[in-house]
Amino acid sequence: MVSPIIAGLAVAAAAYASRYGIQAWNAYKARPVVPRMRKFYEGGFQPTMTRREAALILGIREGANLIKVKEAHKKVMVANHPDAGGSHYLASKINEAKDVMLGKSKSGESPF
Repeated sequence: MVSPIIAGLAVAAAAYASRYGIQAWNAYKARPVVPRMRKFYEGGFQPTMTRREAALILGIREGANLIKVKEAHKKVMVANHPDAGGSHYLASKINEAKDVMLGKSKSGESPF
């Protein structure tokens, strides 16, 4: 007599768990799609690169420290390296942005 009651409770519990699982799955599928990758700098380049433009290219703040600049440069360069199908022009602009952020600009202007 106890076995059928336990079996019935087990079936009911499985049914409720399945119902909850299906509702959770539908809620998961209905959530908005959020892109996981950051959006990189879009737009033309200025004739002489400014610190602001360099920071936008590297995807960092203008006041970023040396380590952040180098990490950002490596990340962007890996994505746009000419040996991996990237553009030579973009690679040169990325390197120029790193130089401007590190204070090694060739234009003779002060980076600050």
